[in-house]
Amino acid sequence: MDGALKENDISHVVEADKAHVWHHLTQHKPFETSDPRIIVEGKGMRVWDQNGKEFLDAVSGGVWTVNVGYGRETIADAVRDQLVKLNYFAGSAGSIPGALFSEKLISKMPGMSRVYVTNSGSEANEKAFKLIRQIAHKRYGGTKTKILYRERDYHGSTLATMSAGGQDERNAQYGPFAPDFIRVPHCMEYRKEELGLGHLSGAEFGRAAADAIEEVILREGADTVGALCLEPITAGGGVIEAPEGYWDRVQEICKKYDILLHIDEVVCGLGRTGTWFGYQHYGIQPDFVTMAKGVASGYAAIACCVTTEKVFEMFKDDSTDPMNYFRDISTFGGCTAGPAAALENMRIIEDEGLLENTIAMGARMMSNLEALMEKHSVIGDVRGKGLFLGVELVKNRDTKEPVSEKEVGAVVGDCGAQGVIIGATNRSIPGKNNTLCFSPALIATADDIDRITEAVDKALTKVFG
Repeated sequence: MDGALKENDISHVVEADKAHVWHHLTQHKPFETSDPRIIVEGKGMRVWDQNGKEFLDAVSGGVWTVNVGYGRETIADAVRDQLVKLNYFAGSAGSIPGALFSEKLISKMPGMSRVYVTNSGSEANEKAFKLIRQIAHKRYGGTKTKILYRERDYHGSTLATMSAGGQDERNAQYGPFAPDFIRVPHCMEYRKEELGLGHLSGAEFGRAAADAIEEVILREGADTVGALCLEPITAGGGVIEAPEGYWDRVQEICKKYDILLHIDEVVCGLGRTGTWFGYQHYGIQPDFVTMAKGVASGYAAIACCVTTEKVFEMFKDDSTDPMNYFRDISTFGGCTAGPAAALENMRIIEDEGLLENTIAMGARMMSNLEALMEKHSVIGDVRGKGLFLGVELVKNRDTKEPVSEKEVGAVVGDCGAQGVIIGATNRSIPGKNNTLCFSPALIATADDIDRITEAVDKALTKVFG
């Protein structure tokens, strides 16, 4: 650790944090008798806290964000140079980094054509929701306003995105929510019995899970449903990849009932799964794609709502109508640091072959975790794609009863004591926050992967025997 702060400065920083900072996703009562963790520095896949302890970060900044690793001077330089030249102008006008980044991004997204820049994943998803609602009024007399979302999926922390939130614990105590957001069942084959589909597997299960969406559409009335919003791989709800047959059937259903398909790539986007976007594994052609987190690897705040030209044309077809265009703005969508950082982030992914590395290291990590599954009966399922993996812990493989959150926390805590930061589902599914989550940076080496899984092995042994 280089140590930009001197030792006598750290104690003041800790006290200032304890006195004034409200941490995310954190119960602060323990800080009355202990200190919060303050991350002081990062380099590559390592971070250091205020005590100088080194950690291997297996969750890319805690929430699947720092895709290209810490300490990237070229991204910092790109941001600094752009801020000196022009730091901001509202998105009602263009900027050089905004135009060049949009061009580069669209080159990786065949079938998509327009980029609306915002400052967070929640906001990007809200933009898609607003576009869908406006289309309902422009084209369908205000009837197709309902937006379907899936159980276990997560789309953000605003009231509108929580209205489309499939994680009941995240939503608890924050209602009432916005109307016309309708839930459809999850597609988790490991827990297919919950759907009454325990007799099916593989593609048969996948199509049946998608058929459940059609049942909801018919129940609600197809003329009332405007869009279906899905994560390509469910993230915080348990790292769930849909089985074969699911996505083909989903697209058939959307086409049949004239329903727009919105894919939320906030977690999966920009290389996390080994392709530029998670949906590209499955032959999906969406109408909307939203993204955030890895777009600039956390070096600047930026998110995007990307649409097709067909969607874009709906908002310019009658220039005489003053209500015809998308009457929306994102203040910090006008910051130039975001697209400047994002453009350099994409260059790094390309030039360093990080998509290929993600595939190779993801395969290694999956193999390591499957080996742990043979050793530890507490592992009920291992799943995911690329460097986006989950391990579900259960008391009994036959009943699939989840282990307690306290035990999951003990595994995470022991890995931390070993100097490896891993994640776990948190305040998501009542009684089922039992999945360990892994999303190391796309720069991970074989040694990094092995150290992560070795730490998990030791932690499982210590907690469960």
